[in-house]
Parts: sequence; structure tokens; C-alpha cells
Amino acid sequence: MARPKKEPVYRNPAPTVDLIIEVKTGRGKKGIVLIKRRNPPYGWALPGGFVDYGESLESAAVREAREETSLDVKLLRQLHTYSDPDRDPRKHTITTVFVARGRGTPEAGDDAGDIGVFAGRAIDYPLAFDHREILDDYFRSIRKVRRTRCGLESPRGGRNARPRS
Repeated sequence: MARPKKEPVYRNPAPTVDLIIEVKTGRGKKGIVLIKRRNPPYGWALPGGFVDYGESLESAAVREAREETSLDVKLLRQLHTYSDPDRDPRKHTITTVFVARGRGTPEAGDDAGDIGVFAGRAIDYPLAFDHREILDDYFRSIRKVRRTRCGLESPRGGRNARPRS
């Protein structure tokens, strides 16, 4: 009698989402929501988490924002996907980062032990995972958009390119 074939065991990375949630501070300035993680790895981090089976990345991002920050968010754009196998000390994850605008008052929930709204310059301490790299990419992307809108760069031809006639 033939032995049944063993099914191969696949080790796949886990999909996750992270969010850069822009909110207005009490003084009317823009800030970024960070959570202080209640579970290891500890530290301040962007809100986010694992994508559930059957869930889109966008739905997971909105759900995680609500669970961890109590905010309703509008997703504005995808920033980037980060896949370094060592980005999460628990296991190999791949995260897609969304930029979102939050409505409401941030309140810590789910995995968040604390929550805060920080101006970009005030986030000058270590963050969990690779969230420092993610925020650096985010702030670079904002500067690039501002330069393009101000006419310092042309999307077609680089810095100070002349329009085509």
C-alpha cells in the first residue's frame, strides 16, 4: 500500500498594515498619532497590525486604526511596502503603510497602552520595528510634494525644468 504524500509545509511572511494618521492638534497644527505598545516589542509605534484572512489591506488599515486609536480614518494614499525579514522581531512580516486623515479624539485601545499626537520634529526617539525608517520616508515624500507644488521641481524633468512648448 502506497503511503500518502506529505503536504509541503510553507513558511510565508504574515501580511500587516501600518498607518500614519494625520490629525489636527489642539493648536490647529498637524500631528501624527503614535501608540505606546502594551505588548512586546514595547515602545512607541505607528498604529497597525495583522491582516485577517479574507480582509483587504484597506479594510485592515481602517479596522486597526479604529481598534488602536478609536479614530475613524480616511485613507489618503499608500506610502510604501516594507519587507525586510528582520523588521519584526517576532516573525517575518510584510507591511503596507497607509497615510490617513483621522477624525475624532485619539484614545488608546486594543494593543495600545498609551497614545499621543506628535509633531514631526518631536519624534526624535527610538520607535518600535522599522517605524523610524517609515516616518523618515513619509516626511521625505511630503517635502518632495511641497517642492513640486512650489515649482522647485518638475515631475517631468527634475529640478527647475522648463515646461515644454
